[in-house]
Amino acid sequence: MIAPELIRAAQSGDREALMTLLREIETPVYRTAYYILGNEQDAMDAAQEALIRIYTKIGLYEEKALFKTWVQRIVTNICIDKFRKNRPSVSIEEHEMVFTSPQNVEQEVLSSYAAKDIQEAIDKLPEHHRTVVVLRYLQDFSYNEIAESLDLPLNTVKSYLFRARQQLQNLLREYQKGGVRG
Repeated sequence: MIAPELIRAAQSGDREALMTLLREIETPVYRTAYYILGNEQDAMDAAQEALIRIYTKIGLYEEKALFKTWVQRIVTNICIDKFRKNRPSVSIEEHEMVFTSPQNVEQEVLSSYAAKDIQEAIDKLPEHHRTVVVLRYLQDFSYNEIAESLDLPLNTVKSYLFRARQQLQNLLREYQKGGVRG
């Protein structure tokens, strides 16, 4: 939780407070961008753009909304704009597997495939469903925080999440029928 005093100091022109604030939000901003856009380079670009926008617009933040929802609205809007412009293809980067113990190799391999399947399934969701899934399950936002961040009615958020979960179940069922891929 970011201290309100830090936010107020940043708004009043305290450059050190502003830099501290940006460092504190950098990881969640990148994480949201990554899960919405699906690849590292686009996520880094979107996160940088979001941080610059927050830097230049910090004076416009009003305490009517939680700071984290204000920040997430900015990064989400940037990601949606980029997604619409680029219509990116799904790209999951291959990472080197490092096994912690020989006894768990099989489980670690299966877990890495499951994580890849989940990411691919999330990437296949329509952008509005993907966004609510990212905010709910990867950023741990409440339904109300998602509604506020995306400027949507609460029932719309619930509906999007319900439909997204159904789509994910169907997609993951298809992956399971195909068995382990490698």
